[in-house]
Amino acid sequence: MAHAFVSSRVVTPEGTRPAALLVEGGNIIAVCQRAEIPSDAIVYDCGSDAILPGLVDTHVHINQPGRTEWEGFRTATLAAAVGGYTSLVDMPLNCLPETTTVAALEAKRRAAQGECFVDWAPWGGAVADNQQHILPLARAGVRGYKCFLIYPGCDGFTMINQQQLEAALPAIAESGLPLLVHAELAGPIDEAAQSLTNADWRRYVTYLASRPDEAELEAIRLMIRLCRQYKFHLHIVHLSTALALEDLRAARAEGLPITVETCPHYLHLAAEGIPDGATVLKCAPPIRSAQNRDALWHALERGDIDMVVTDHSPCPPEMKRAETGRFDLAWGGIASLSLALSVMHTECVQRGLTLDRLTRWMSSAPAALAGLSGYAGALKAGREASFVVFDTEARFSVTSDQLHYRHPISAYMGETLRGRVKATYLRGEAIYFAGRNTDSNGGPFTSVPLGREIALS
Repeated sequence: MAHAFVSSRVVTPEGTRPAALLVEGGNIIAVCQRAEIPSDAIVYDCGSDAILPGLVDTHVHINQPGRTEWEGFRTATLAAAVGGYTSLVDMPLNCLPETTTVAALEAKRRAAQGECFVDWAPWGGAVADNQQHILPLARAGVRGYKCFLIYPGCDGFTMINQQQLEAALPAIAESGLPLLVHAELAGPIDEAAQSLTNADWRRYVTYLASRPDEAELEAIRLMIRLCRQYKFHLHIVHLSTALALEDLRAARAEGLPITVETCPHYLHLAAEGIPDGATVLKCAPPIRSAQNRDALWHALERGDIDMVVTDHSPCPPEMKRAETGRFDLAWGGIASLSLALSVMHTECVQRGLTLDRLTRWMSSAPAALAGLSGYAGALKAGREASFVVFDTEARFSVTSDQLHYRHPISAYMGETLRGRVKATYLRGEAIYFAGRNTDSNGGPFTSVPLGREIALS
């Protein structure tokens, strides 16, 4: 029997319109007019709440196995369901072992088994010495590769220098998969450090000065040159500096296969508003000025930035060093899986931007990056019925009980946001339903985790 989910605002590839999603057997069998709903269908009237395709986050640090005390599959995917995400792509570092070999990938798969409330897929790593593992990882199912041009904060996932990277690039190009690059070079950062010897590391301006725009800019210019030479799909992760936009625009106009992401914290927050000692707001690259933030928004609207993903990078609270407020000692990472859609919608309302654009940035574009377009990112017949019911008018103040990831600390604590997920569906099943008690703890989640690894098509 079909189930019909009806709304005056269903976000489809052709635009937002009144429609019904007809769902049967976990799949969308039609997107139709209300008058076309079969008479025997069970109807769920969502009124004016928007129905969006499930969000896709291609930049998530789940950290299991090995550092489940930071974050694990169960807590990360619970938080994702609350935030409207139905597909996550997990980064290959901060877990132990790091996902740089097929054996490590299999360890990750074992850790995820039966733990996921939403679907997931893996990225592999490109590190100093795993060039021989690049193609085996592709055959084993990774969606692409992540590399760091600078020390990544954990010893096991090594940075890759230019010589090592060039040794790996022929295999990466042969795989046809994207290379995701943390684009900062050490030279400008080391140079900046010389002027900060006696600086006060409780001040955010000190931390900002320690990660200058030039570190990103020089790294991106290097990667553009390598992309031109080796003809691989280059993806720039968490772009924070608007100074790189001109180079990226020119390279893409040249026809180079380059995509770019940024994150909600770079689009919502600004350096001028970060108090000294507020290490919960530390990330790398850093949150820059309000003027820079506005330039990122203009680039996103023009299409120079393709997508918005979270870079959900949690840690135990003590690693944020709140007791000292020293940015040089604190872990750099912002966790936002439960809130990213609301943060972005709040900004879009203020800027007059539509749900269609928001959905492209947070669903269809990241799905395309990870090769998931045939599976996720759009509401259309033949796709799995993974979607979100989103109350665009709801306003709420961020409190710790809304976060659901392992350690409920947030860069957005106390803020008032506009737009809230009412329900998240995975293959037609409500995995999160606000206000409904379904599990043994009286919470709003399905009692059995239904997520799975997204298989290669």
